[in-house]
Amino acid sequence: MELVTQEDYLAFVAEQREVEIENVKVPLRGPYRPSKLEPPSSYQMEATTVWSFPERGDWATHTGNYRGNWSPYIPRNLILRYTEPGETVLDPMMGSGTTLVECKLLGRRGIGVDINMSAVMVARDRLFFEYERPSHWPPECSIFTYVGDCRNLDKLEDGSVDLIATHPPYAGIISYSRSRVPGDLSSLNVDNYLREMLVVAHEMFRVLKPGGHCALLVGDTRRHLHYVPIAYRVMDAFLEAGFLLREDIIKLQWKMKATRERWRGHVYPFYKIAHEHLFVFRKPGRGEKVSRLRYSARRLDGRLL
Repeated sequence: MELVTQEDYLAFVAEQREVEIENVKVPLRGPYRPSKLEPPSSYQMEATTVWSFPERGDWATHTGNYRGNWSPYIPRNLILRYTEPGETVLDPMMGSGTTLVECKLLGRRGIGVDINMSAVMVARDRLFFEYERPSHWPPECSIFTYVGDCRNLDKLEDGSVDLIATHPPYAGIISYSRSRVPGDLSSLNVDNYLREMLVVAHEMFRVLKPGGHCALLVGDTRRHLHYVPIAYRVMDAFLEAGFLLREDIIKLQWKMKATRERWRGHVYPFYKIAHEHLFVFRKPGRGEKVSRLRYSARRLDGRLL
């Protein structure tokens, strides 16, 4: 991991005002002066295991021009439910920095990591906004961004993070760096991706505090007209690493670019995939007896891991 500071970002944009993510040019236009800092007044925290956001959310610097980034409603719900102001939230595959923007607004210490320097610059750009913080909000905390590999978070100590909230790539469905960045998970085939996600799971387990939560949004795909349950195989990797399954939330998809363009105007002998899984895992607390949670854990040969 290598720290990328605001000064690094300013030096970058002095020479270059856009980056390419997948095959899309993403402008870097900070500083921003957003006209709204919160979701609509009708917003309420999610209360069920089915989440649906027809409007992805456009407060602060949130925008949908970074392919595959998640709706800010998702990290907002996770941060408010599983952390308190001042606690530490990690997004180890931060992409455009949606989670970190929510950390800035909600008064959480944010740590973001991405293997692609272009993504880190987009995240720093989205964090570069000027606003008057309402007096009733919790104090703003420090936000740190790194270029690095989520499989080796060498700058983070064991048990140092309160919440992990991330949206990993889905085994080559969107190749963010188009294989230009060595080690990019989004460039791997399904077999290699699942093997590496087990490494990711163990590293997430290491840096998370006992009793802390790890949430990740994962989707599935098809091969040869048959369903490939990538999400459940990733879930299994996290259970193997020692996590307990707290929630399996179905997140409905809206305005899917790839689905809209690929399947438009045709009838096919299968159902279009229109959901993702938001898994919320929990790391057992120190000394916690988890035998009563055996059905939410991974079992091998009859033994609780």
